[in-house]
Amino acid sequence: MDMRTAAKEIKEGKNRPIYVVYGKDRYRMQEFVSYLSDQLLDAEHRDLGLVKFDTSESSIDEAVLEAETLPFFVAHKIVLIRDQTLLAAGGKEGGKIEHNTDRLLQYLKEPCDTSTIVFVVPVEKLDERRKLVKQLKSQDALLSFPELAGQELTRWIVRRASGQGRTITEDAAELIVLRAGTALQQLAQEVDKLCLFAGQGGTVGREDVERLLVSSVEEDVFALVDAMTGRQTGRALGIYKDLLLRREEPIKIAALMARQFRIMLQIKGLEEQQYSPQQMASQLGLHPYVVKLSAEKAKGFGQKELADRLSKLADLDFKMKTGQVDKVLGVELFLLSMSA
Repeated sequence: MDMRTAAKEIKEGKNRPIYVVYGKDRYRMQEFVSYLSDQLLDAEHRDLGLVKFDTSESSIDEAVLEAETLPFFVAHKIVLIRDQTLLAAGGKEGGKIEHNTDRLLQYLKEPCDTSTIVFVVPVEKLDERRKLVKQLKSQDALLSFPELAGQELTRWIVRRASGQGRTITEDAAELIVLRAGTALQQLAQEVDKLCLFAGQGGTVGREDVERLLVSSVEEDVFALVDAMTGRQTGRALGIYKDLLLRREEPIKIAALMARQFRIMLQIKGLEEQQYSPQQMASQLGLHPYVVKLSAEKAKGFGQKELADRLSKLADLDFKMKTGQVDKVLGVELFLLSMSA
């Protein structure tokens, strides 16, 4: 079952007796739990309708007993179970708490109409060898929440803005990811801030993102590399000094420059194999926007030149770490030599 199907069923009043939400994207998992709570529980009595358990502290028998017990003062209740023991791949079924999973399997044959069980399992995979997982899978109760990447992230940003009555352009969404990272909690905060700035019915463009979101170190280093490739020595040194004022370590700056040249070199190789930008992004584990920008900059280099710069950065890294050269001066001399 996917999120859209589950949400549609819940909205139509066809909620299932049990859901298992799992994956590495804890933000969207919590969003699902919140959505389910909003639909099934009266806001005024939510505390009475939401009962929480943790399999590291309580047995599954207690949770099932709670699900079987009719709710008081509310029409429906959600039994929320945090678990990394019963269902998770690599989880230990033993431990301090003894769990009788047959008790839950028996309950699933005749679940209580006034209760909904929700397992929250913050792991990438479930152990499909286990009888309980097999049964839950056969009931189509599993909801996977992998971390979003690439264009999925930008689409998520656009949808979040749309839900608030705003529009975000695609290039603005791409820049938000570049500056704020891929963690949805942080992205949500930045998108909400931009939407507040745009106002009802407004549009958030790239200029707004540049004005309101602080650039990341990675973005500044990309601009540094861009200045070097354009032989803009003054601009390159200016960006470097700004990074130093922000207390960024020269060794880290050099490492990020090496990463950028390495990406450009990898893109060169993938282009020779006729990879599309989307395939490159998937192969390198990068956002398509980063690949697009890097590919544009890579056009000004040959593979030999990129490999040479990587070699020099590796040599600089060794000298800085062994004290053979002053770190601040070492990076500055490298920028001067590359921009000359």
